[in-house]
Amino acid sequence: MSALLPTYARSGLSFARGEGAFLFTETGERYLDFSSGIAVTALGHAHPRLVEALTEQAKKVWHVSNLHHIADQERLGQRLCDATFADRVFFANSGAEAVEAAIKAARRYHFVNGAPERYRLITFQGAFHGRTLATIAAGGQGKHLEGFGPPVDGFDQVAGSDIEAVEAAIGDETAGVLLEPIMGEGGMREVPWRFLQDLRALCDEKGILLLLDEVQTGVGRTGRFYAHEWAGITPDIMSSAKGLGGGFPVGACLTTEAVGAAMTPGTHGSTFGGNPLAMAVGNAVLDVVLEPGFLEDVAQMGLRLKQRLAGLADEHDDILEEVRGQGLMVGLKCKTENSKLIAALRERGMLTVQAGDNVVRLLPPLIVGEAEIDLACATIDAACGALKSRAREQA
Repeated sequence: MSALLPTYARSGLSFARGEGAFLFTETGERYLDFSSGIAVTALGHAHPRLVEALTEQAKKVWHVSNLHHIADQERLGQRLCDATFADRVFFANSGAEAVEAAIKAARRYHFVNGAPERYRLITFQGAFHGRTLATIAAGGQGKHLEGFGPPVDGFDQVAGSDIEAVEAAIGDETAGVLLEPIMGEGGMREVPWRFLQDLRALCDEKGILLLLDEVQTGVGRTGRFYAHEWAGITPDIMSSAKGLGGGFPVGACLTTEAVGAAMTPGTHGSTFGGNPLAMAVGNAVLDVVLEPGFLEDVAQMGLRLKQRLAGLADEHDDILEEVRGQGLMVGLKCKTENSKLIAALRERGMLTVQAGDNVVRLLPPLIVGEAEIDLACATIDAACGALKSRAREQA
């Protein structure tokens, strides 16, 4: 019996090493990794720039705490601000922590500006913001809330991308609106860019804040540095993580100056957040992702993948219903059980991720090339063919 809490339905696979878009078991079996640790290993496995950065920093200092100045933390923070809307950054260790910081920052902003009653956030049905008590309340999904007592107060949910529903939900206690530009866990459902534009205008009109959860969509995943750039808008607060560390635990909450000024000494903190190891790797990730042409390559590979998948959806229309997503954040909505397709892909040496709304997530590393995309599509084709054969045999 394992000593670990049984909180995961593990596949049974165990990997000894990785290289680029591939993982290898201890016995040498190769798997095409189109899960990227759930959109985390953005630059693939064992990327030389990241390995070098981590190794060099490990020889120097691992941890000093935020009681002291950390040069690489200042550097990474400034680089994120230079490349985004933000003026201030808080570093944490995970996406959930980054969202927690965003929630606190929104409440604190209104508190210091004379409106302490404004603490509630409008969120959206089907969202996923993390596994802490506050973030499961923000997500509002029953399967995540069950068994953990009364949900944390302060979240009002609306359905769909309905600007009138959002406006109707705004009250005297509303601090802001929190949403993902693409709902990853919620089924790879894209938020229309026009809705984001309308939402930005509505928040400005009502004097409330726009919070974006870009934990999964950020750091190049959609073909832009952050997904909201496609809509031509900026948030007041944004959470980032996953790809920001390329596999090393890093989270960040980015804010405007007006919001950041409210977070004075003692209002928030993290023992490990922004530690020298994480900052060295984060800076190395940005070295690669912000190189000229990198994001354009991501968008091009994303287009190739989506076009190939559209053809497969037409060919296997009894298995695949729809192709969703943007860039290298793509979902296959299934007509058969998504778990069956995931298992069939794994049997053929390809790793994917399950999502809500009966969707299979495809999250290849951002360094993926045409050969890996072609291999992935050939594997999906074979897996769909196998599922159809099994269905005929069982009929």
